[in-house]
Amino acid sequence: MVNVLEKFELQQIEKVAANKQIPDFAPGDTVRVSIKIVDGDAERLQAYEGIVVARKNRGLNSSFTVRKVSHGEGVERVFPLYSPRIASIELVRKGEVRRAKLYYIRELEGKAARITEKRDEDSLAEVKASAENAAAVKAAAAKVAAAAPKAEKKKAGK
Repeated sequence: MVNVLEKFELQQIEKVAANKQIPDFAPGDTVRVSIKIVDGDAERLQAYEGIVVARKNRGLNSSFTVRKVSHGEGVERVFPLYSPRIASIELVRKGEVRRAKLYYIRELEGKAARITEKRDEDSLAEVKASAENAAAVKAAAAKVAAAAPKAEKKKAGK
């Protein structure tokens, strides 16, 4: 049985999420968040791209933290997931991590702060096929190389 407050939250989530698409993202993924910025009378969109450090799933109060390095300084920003200020969330790349919260990235810098990209099944199949193809080419080259000295000996014997 869902109480009145939960029903209200579900209605509000449906209302906010009806006009925008929220991708399935997790910590470690790189996202580009377009935010509506109001400058006086004018309104514009500003992109904020970075790594998702944490995600909090709490119904209408859900939020996620995005970290980026700007001019050599690490900057983190917490976005409410169902905020009307967020115009769109675009998933740039999936990251392969083993933690739910990536707070340890705050202490890392440079190459150590990189997160490896998660490979999907299609790209893994391509990598495997190219590795098998490379192995077949290498085996064929070895056969040719093994046969070449025999041919040279025959020519030298004549």
